[in-house]
Formats: sequence, structure tokens, C-alpha cells
Amino acid sequence: MPPVFAHGRLRLYLLKLLDEAPRHGYEVIRLLEERFQGLYAPSAGTVYPRLSKLEAEGLVTYATEGGRKVYSITEAGRAELADRSGELADLELEIRDSVTELAAEIRSDVRGAAGDLRREMRAAATASAAQVGEEDSWKAAKEELRKARQEWKEQARRAKDESRRAREEAQAARRQAKEAQDRAREEVQRIAGQLQEQFARSGGVLGSLAGAWLGGTAATPAGAAADAVPDWAADLAPTGDPARDLDRLLDRFRDEVRDAARDRGVSAAQVAEARDHLAAAAARLATAFTPRP
Repeated sequence: MPPVFAHGRLRLYLLKLLDEAPRHGYEVIRLLEERFQGLYAPSAGTVYPRLSKLEAEGLVTYATEGGRKVYSITEAGRAELADRSGELADLELEIRDSVTELAAEIRSDVRGAAGDLRREMRAAATASAAQVGEEDSWKAAKEELRKARQEWKEQARRAKDESRRAREEAQAARRQAKEAQDRAREEVQRIAGQLQEQFARSGGVLGSLAGAWLGGTAATPAGAAADAVPDWAADLAPTGDPARDLDRLLDRFRDEVRDAARDRGVSAAQVAEARDHLAAAAARLATAFTPRP
């Protein structure tokens, strides 16, 4: 059987399934079997130890319901999924390729089994002819061979249909990945254009927005904002890719502002003030991103 998951990929896919919804172990096994169209199902001895390891790493947690552990993904688990989104897209394509390979292997096994059955039927027909008469035994052998051929054709047809579906799903996944990349590129261009427009109209700092919105006070001076880096920004480990680090920093900032608004409430006046701070921060950042001679 061709390998279904490369090293560490099952761990990543378990996080994806738990990000969709909380699940207990046997539900995870059943979902994996469905994703592979019944051609592969991991054992409990494969899934449960990995769930326990994810729980020990703080990426998942569980609650006991009806005597069973129901696992849920943690914020740390979601952060790892976000950091490995490209690897997850590749994994989806690998799963579809694995289904295609498994279906091809089944077709090969079916052909081999059909050939063995034909040889056995011929041998049985020869032996029967010597005992009860060549004509009757040959008729019986032909009937058995006809049934065997029919069964082989049906199995081959099912394997062919499964292989075709796997190829179509793989093609669809590739199209979706390309569309997602195109949308992301357009969004980056749109945001860059907005930053340039805001730069032409106002000035400010990102720290002033964080101070005014999260602290509920007036805008923080630029020097103070630079000295007091908040925890959500300070613990962001660099990846070596500045563009990716900026995306992660903006995501954390957005989440921090949303959490503060949800916990403390927000009024129309605060929204208007936030809009001004955002425009000023965007302009300041556009200045920072402008290439210097």
C-alpha cells in the first residue's frame, strides 16, 4: 500500500479536523475513512496516541461527555494551523493523490484475483470432467467463470469510478488553491492602495490606536508606544519572512481590538474615533514602508 500520510502530516490533519468541530476519537477515525472513500481507515492505536501528544503540547484539549473524551482545538492549535496553511493545502492534494494510488492498487489486486480464479476454474473443470463427464462439468465451469468475470468487471468499474472522482477532486483542489492565491494577491494590492491614500490625508502612529482603543484613554504619545510593546506583539517570533511576519502581526492586532470591543462594548462615537486612528496609523505605516534612497 502506498504511504497515506508522510511524517508529521497525520498530526497536522488531526488539527484540521478538530478546527472544524470538537470530536471524539472514533469520530475522527470515521471522518478519515470517509475522506479516503473507505479505502483507508487508521486504527485507534494510530489516532489516540497522536491526540494525547497534541493535548500534551497544548494544541488540543478535551472534555468528558458520556464517558468519552471530546477533543477541541486550542488557540495555540489554531495558530499552528494558520502558520502551516500552505502545508495543509499541499496535504489535501496529497490525500487525493493517495486515494488515486489506493484505487489503482485495488484494480491491480482485482485483476490478479480474477486471473487466479480463472485458472482455478479451468483446473476444477478439468478434474470434474474426468469424474462426471466432460460436457456437464464444462458447462458448470463456464457458468462459474461467467460469474467470476461479471464480479471482476463490477469491481474494476467501481475502482475506475473511485479513481476518476479522486482525479476530479484533486483538480478542483488545485483550482481552489490558485483562486485563493489570486484573491490574496488582490487583497494585498487593495490594502496597499488604501495605505497610500491614507498617507496623503493624515499622519499618526499604530501605537496611538492601540492605546486609545484597548486602554480607553487618549492617544498614547509615539515615544511611549514604542517603549511599551504589548504582549500580543512582543511574543511574536520572527519566521524569516518579513511579509508573513507583518500579516501575523496585523492579525494579532485585529484580534486584540475585536476582543477589547466585545468585552467592553463599543459606541458609534468610539467607532468614529477608531476610524480616525486607523487612518492615521495606516498613513504612518505607509511612510515606514516607502523605500528610502
